[in-house]
Amino acid sequence: MSLNWKEIDLVLHELNLPGMQIQKVYQSAFDLLAMELYDRSKSCTRTSETTGVNRRSFLFLISISPLACRIHESFQPVPKSEKPLRFAEFLKSRILNGHIQEAVQLGDNRIVRIIIKRGENVYRLYIRLWSNAANVIVTDTEGTILDAMKRLPRRGETSGRIYSPESLFEQQESSRTKNYEIRNLPGEGSFNSRVDAWYAEHGGKLSLEQLREEVQRFTGKNRNRLETGLERLREKEADYAEGERYKQYGDLILSNAASLAKGDSWLETTTHTEPGVKIRIELDPKKTPAENAAHYYEKYRKAKNGLEDLREEIAKCEQGLARLSETEKQLLEETSPLRLEALLKKLKSQPDSASSLRSPLSKKPARPGLTFAIDGWIILVGRDAAENDELLRRHVKGNDLWLHVRDWAGSYVFIKNRPGKTVPLEILLDAGNLALHYSKGKSNGRGDLYYTQVKYLRRAKNGPKGMVIPTQEKNLFITLEKKRLKKLETERLYY
Repeated sequence: MSLNWKEIDLVLHELNLPGMQIQKVYQSAFDLLAMELYDRSKSCTRTSETTGVNRRSFLFLISISPLACRIHESFQPVPKSEKPLRFAEFLKSRILNGHIQEAVQLGDNRIVRIIIKRGENVYRLYIRLWSNAANVIVTDTEGTILDAMKRLPRRGETSGRIYSPESLFEQQESSRTKNYEIRNLPGEGSFNSRVDAWYAEHGGKLSLEQLREEVQRFTGKNRNRLETGLERLREKEADYAEGERYKQYGDLILSNAASLAKGDSWLETTTHTEPGVKIRIELDPKKTPAENAAHYYEKYRKAKNGLEDLREEIAKCEQGLARLSETEKQLLEETSPLRLEALLKKLKSQPDSASSLRSPLSKKPARPGLTFAIDGWIILVGRDAAENDELLRRHVKGNDLWLHVRDWAGSYVFIKNRPGKTVPLEILLDAGNLALHYSKGKSNGRGDLYYTQVKYLRRAKNGPKGMVIPTQEKNLFITLEKKRLKKLETERLYY
């Protein structure tokens, strides 16, 4: 249930926001915002719904959650976020201790405009309570967007763009043509208190159902990916299973080498197992019989090795599907909307979720080596040759960044690519410190590194496991920073 325009008007009328001071800002989720407001008037008539005592401060709640878009006074404790959220920090820097000058709804369009003055600065806070496109947007007096609770580039709702709903909707009573009524919610007291009580009882159920649908959409999408990948792998497995035929061709060419000469294009012969059946084997006329046999033996070797790798991939894919089913079951059994939302966000934030999906409640590693998460960037560290090779083969892509210490054996460090983003210098220094710290040159305290994108790495022919030759590399000089390494330890993911 979202509030209609008449109910929004009643909420604003009861709260009488002009003159209030914003003392605190809370953001417990990406779609839930609350402000502690203080009534500075000398004759405060605001009464607590629970104690009956006059009070000067109260909690103003803003929810832009689909099916539950609303504003009202809240009498429930607001859960705290595990870490500061971007929009709340922005509001604290701009409107904290500011005073509300105006709070009105624009026409009957469920857009509330709150004008806030702090010092010489004036801000407009727009609350759009549309179930399919709710948002909270802060602009200056000219309509330039300073920030938004949800940054929506497709709607032009990002910093620096213009947002001016007044040009679309006029504040005239005659424009309010939509026929809505104020619902008679159960309970006693003000409409604000009854709205708050209704959502306290029913809001969690609404959001829980919505989150469960989101879980099913997310897991369904990943299940389709895994099943499609598994089908392709099994098709390749069937092709590679024919590899024994290449060994047979090599054997037959060698056994008939006396009757062959360089320049022959085909060999027709029979086998001991099927003497009556003729086999035609294509030959390269530019090669000798021995070279043609070696060619087929090489194809056999590659098919055999490829088959082993494919079966390993198939096993991992099957395990991924099993983990996906386990994850979905655990999430759908969760009864707390806040807990379910946190688990879903954690699952979505995991890199390569389709190929390494795991239960968010499990502590089993999804990849080898160490993983660090800093400001949305993922850094992977391989601690030995096996982990370096595994990360390079399975967990990084062409646009990811690779770092390694010059002239010393050590870790491969990868910075996962973020489309449309350039790796910040601080992230590059973080990765460089990790590369030097996990190398034989650690004791020097400083050293040269080179870095390049994964697509510019070439495996060394007949080289040790994981050994690569970089091209288009750049140089980076690193001095180990103990404070940086200590901070990085706090950003390490243990899962």
